[in-house]
Amino acid sequence: MAKIDAFFKLMNDQGASDLHMVAGSQPVLRIRGDMERVKYKELDNDELKTMLYEIAPEYKIKIFEETGDVDFAYEIPGAARYRANFFNQKNGIGAVFRLIPSQILTADQLGLPPVVKKFAMLERGLVLVTGPTGSGKSTTLAAIVDYSNRSRKHHIITVEDPIEFVHKSQSCVVNHREVGLHTHSFTAALRGALREDPDIILVGEMRDLETIALAIEAANTGHLVFGTLHTSSAARTVDRVIEVFPSHQQAQIRSSLADSLKGVIAQNLFKRIDVKGRCAALEILVGTPAISNLIREAKTFQIPSSIQTGAKFGMQTLDMAILNLLEKRWISGEEAYDKASDKSKFLSFLRKPPEEPF
Repeated sequence: MAKIDAFFKLMNDQGASDLHMVAGSQPVLRIRGDMERVKYKELDNDELKTMLYEIAPEYKIKIFEETGDVDFAYEIPGAARYRANFFNQKNGIGAVFRLIPSQILTADQLGLPPVVKKFAMLERGLVLVTGPTGSGKSTTLAAIVDYSNRSRKHHIITVEDPIEFVHKSQSCVVNHREVGLHTHSFTAALRGALREDPDIILVGEMRDLETIALAIEAANTGHLVFGTLHTSSAARTVDRVIEVFPSHQQAQIRSSLADSLKGVIAQNLFKRIDVKGRCAALEILVGTPAISNLIREAKTFQIPSSIQTGAKFGMQTLDMAILNLLEKRWISGEEAYDKASDKSKFLSFLRKPPEEPF
């Protein structure tokens, strides 16, 4: 048993999502979105480095010492997996660990809308799950892939850095590939995937122009591609994909994206007030012909209004989803107001008028 495993046990006991260990500071847990210090001494740099190096693969230690940053996954068999990031900072070494539950929650357990299951059953196209860091994108995406794995008889390839949720082959055959361990880069893995007879490809993060271009190409050539982006809304996601490309290529990409984009799930997490835990509010865009035309004609500013009127297709704005959580009395009016797009709709839920913005 590694010495650091005691902190992971504490993390699990406290229901924390993240563990921060930084030289010169006490360990810190993120619990329901808030940072809580652990009653422990300040971490000494040499002691912490020894503790961290005990669980890191040798080749990852080498990368860290050469670059000052590294990501990898650490697993405690029978307990959980953790996404680890090591970094250097002013007082020495630091690390952040994100909990990846060993049990994948299903779409029903997460309460995902029915249209999300339809995304999992598409024959081809691009589906993006977006949101800020720590918004539950990986959990939602894992549930979608899990539904495909249970319901289809296809080949699923995942490309991640590092591998997070591990899917056991069920009705599908699932192959996991980790960037840096099994393949040189997302781009190399995507190029290879097109020769590996896939039906479904999961791209852990669409980071750069070439990865995004290959994902769109794969979606347009008969594959179902799932990916993640760090964007806050469906309309912003479309703009982000297009803006990655040089201006002289944007018209072509706009057309390709209009043909390939089948759905966007943009989500945010909220503290629950009825029980311990958090819940997600999802903005959902479905790639209808009307949405495709808006993308093709560079009218993405009209996407929010199209989502509002697209309820029959399963679409909903983030504010609609937040309002639903409020009506269930799962979240507070203050947090709803804070994270809403149109804050005026949520003024009546506040206990006191908001302070003027500074």
